[in-house]
Amino acid sequence: MKIEKSISLQPYNTFGIDVNAKLFCAFESESDLSSLLTHEACKEEKKLILGGGSNLLFTSDFDGLVMKNDIRGIETLKEDDDHIWVRVGAGENWHEFVLYCIQNQWGGVENLSLIPGTVGAAPMQNIGAYGVEIKEVFESLEAIQIEDGISKTFSKEDCQFGYRESIFKKKAKGQFIITRVTLRLSKKPEFNTSYGAIGETLNDMGIRHLSIKAISDAVIKIRQSKLPDPDEIGNAGSFFKNPTVDYIDFEGLRVHFPKIPGYELPGKNFKIPAAWLIEQCGWKGRTFGPIGVHKNQALVLVNYGQGTGGAIKNLAMEIKESVARKFGIEIEPEVNIV
Repeated sequence: MKIEKSISLQPYNTFGIDVNAKLFCAFESESDLSSLLTHEACKEEKKLILGGGSNLLFTSDFDGLVMKNDIRGIETLKEDDDHIWVRVGAGENWHEFVLYCIQNQWGGVENLSLIPGTVGAAPMQNIGAYGVEIKEVFESLEAIQIEDGISKTFSKEDCQFGYRESIFKKKAKGQFIITRVTLRLSKKPEFNTSYGAIGETLNDMGIRHLSIKAISDAVIKIRQSKLPDPDEIGNAGSFFKNPTVDYIDFEGLRVHFPKIPGYELPGKNFKIPAAWLIEQCGWKGRTFGPIGVHKNQALVLVNYGQGTGGAIKNLAMEIKESVARKFGIEIEPEVNIV
């Protein structure tokens, strides 16, 4: 384990923003992490935990210690006739883990294929796509408290999951480092194909017999058609969350915007696609020097090469303000701005 000084973070964030960390260190085990937290050179430094860097926007150099979580490993804890409990290192690549589950015929995460990032970031964000969220298969996670190095286990209830939210983005933000995640996966999966274009894509692919692999393949095809590859164009996927409004507000919006889409949620609330709102404000496909809004997906802000995090943040705020002016709706960033 090596602590490095003045390291560029450009290779460690999918936006490709070139900023420096005062100190940088990768850890591969809980013991490495404990040593790092008690290291004399690091104890008083501001700390940032880094996974895959796929949900971060750096706007300046980081004056502290960046700690990259490289804890790996996949193990089976127990199983019964219907389910299997799998414990995964937080540093494992999320999509590679999904493919591992599909290979082993474990269902529950196939709709979450091709989401960038690491396993440890998945519960922090309560990642979701195509009608599925990680909380539906989540069992527990292990984390180490930064202040005292004590290990704690969080149940599903402890994590306080919400829409792209958890306790780790609110009350416990910056206090814990997730080290292991345990998921309860299904040996007899129920297929979820009702959301988005999955059913249509399966038909286009000529799929006649559903399987978790077929659903994963369809999700991958859809995501690749809409979202730019971070290895080719800097981005962090969806930049904004889809806003939720109540029934009365939604009906009021429909009076002025009859084509506004909305997905009904429990409690007579409606989720409105932020991409549609942004597109109606004229942002889709616009470029501003080295940055812009992706031509195929208005939710995705992109860095074409030499863009800065500050410029992308300013663009995001302009988009947010234009949506508020036109629709009276506040859209919030999904990406963590540092």
